[in-house]
Amino acid sequence: MRLADRTAFITGGGRGIGRAVATLFAREGARVFVVARTAAEVGRVAAEIGEACGASAASHAVCDVADSLSVGRAFAAAREFFGRGPDVLVNNAGIAESAKLAETSDEFWHRHLDVNLSGTFYCMREALPEMVARGWGRIVNVASIAGKTGAPYIAAYSASKHGVLGLTRSAALEVARKGVTVNAVCPGYVDTEMTTRAVENIEARTGRSAAESLAAIKGMSPQQRLVTPEEVAALALLLASEDGRGITGQAINVDGGTVLF
Repeated sequence: MRLADRTAFITGGGRGIGRAVATLFAREGARVFVVARTAAEVGRVAAEIGEACGASAASHAVCDVADSLSVGRAFAAAREFFGRGPDVLVNNAGIAESAKLAETSDEFWHRHLDVNLSGTFYCMREALPEMVARGWGRIVNVASIAGKTGAPYIAAYSASKHGVLGLTRSAALEVARKGVTVNAVCPGYVDTEMTTRAVENIEARTGRSAAESLAAIKGMSPQQRLVTPEEVAALALLLASEDGRGITGQAINVDGGTVLF
């Protein structure tokens, strides 16, 4: 198993990509600690993993990554569960909302930066010192193709994800000789609740049906389909494993060819 005897801390672990990552990591031998703002969701994921992989394979906590104190408490709980800090950190928690730039409020702007960018930073700041001290660690930041390009109505989201890529690259260079890698995964549209909300927004803005709106999103990909959470998880597994030790400071697309750089 590729993550035998490893421990992993996964944010946004209650559904979608986070759930897929936690499930795959556990199947590959890792003990996982999943966090999110919704207790019922992360509790359900931890229970599912416990049933499949053993009661000691997973635990969970409520955590708002936009709050550094909440992050600190979650890491303290993870250290108690693992007996030390995590070997692998997957920063998956995020939000995506749309608004015209001129109609973007201060609260809307800061909400995206606080969750998507500051939340990633707070978790990295908690995890890195112990990884460096041990001489081994993996950080996988779930960014977006919106971190490489722009699109109308997502200025706050795109700016936050561009920031995640800059943070990833800078951190990777700081720890490149310490046995720690830092990378970003950049999904396109994934078959999750976030895409369902995007479909609903298109319906509301354009009057198209749900089927037409979904077809428009799929049409953005040369493969004419949505990415699955499991595909994103598979790349995260590579980056978290020893097989990915030569990859650091990278932002790798999982988007069906939507953004070809």
